Amino acid sequence: MNKLGAKTPAVTISSLADLKKVKKEMALQAERAVLAAKLEAQAAAQRAKEAKLRAAQSNLFQAAIGKVQALEQAPRAQLKGAAPAPIPKQQMLDDEAAVRESVSDEVDITSLLDTDADLSYRRPGVGPDVPQKLRRGVWSIQAQVDLHGLRSDDAREALGKFIRNAHKQGIRCIRVVHGKGLGSPGKAPVLKDKVRRWLVQKSEVLCFVQAPPMQGGKGALLVLLQPMGL
Repeated sequence: MNKLGAKTPAVTISSLADLKKVKKEMALQAERAVLAAKLEAQAAAQRAKEAKLRAAQSNLFQAAIGKVQALEQAPRAQLKGAAPAPIPKQQMLDDEAAVRESVSDEVDITSLLDTDADLSYRRPGVGPDVPQKLRRGVWSIQAQVDLHGLRSDDAREALGKFIRNAHKQGIRCIRVVHGKGLGSPGKAPVLKDKVRRWLVQKSEVLCFVQAPPMQGGKGALLVLLQPMGL
């Protein structure tokens, strides 16, 4: 067995030449083993040198930058949800002002009302049969507003808003409950008369009649509105 742990093949020596050949082969194997050991030692020395150099460089960098301190984390933004849609307060105030200014309590409507028992109203150009049809229920009541018990200013604004919204929705027939005035001082139907004055000043109103007894009688009006888009 040679120095590398491999078995040396058996050689039959039959002459002096064969002996010399064996010695030469053994010498070559020994040289190879020495060379391999030398190369391994050189490689180990190179690895140790490189490791030492890396350590020196690391220490040099550490010495150059000095003591380090962890950076503080920047404060994170507090993201809020989407802002709600702005409320058009000025538009709402303008609309309310328009309602208040568009109708007056002092308008004389005596000449505008029909001279029937119910003092019904129809806008110029509306046929006399329209109030009759409205009273008979040709148009079904689609919505109503109850002003009974409200102060005059509150009732006027409530009526104006109700009519505008109903017209925008395409509603044709509404009922306006104003009460009979039995709770007013002197039991005078103050709100009842004012509602009639306000209605004749609204461009959306085509006509109105006193409601039949089963639908409010003297305490309510049936109102026919303009078709949508007119």
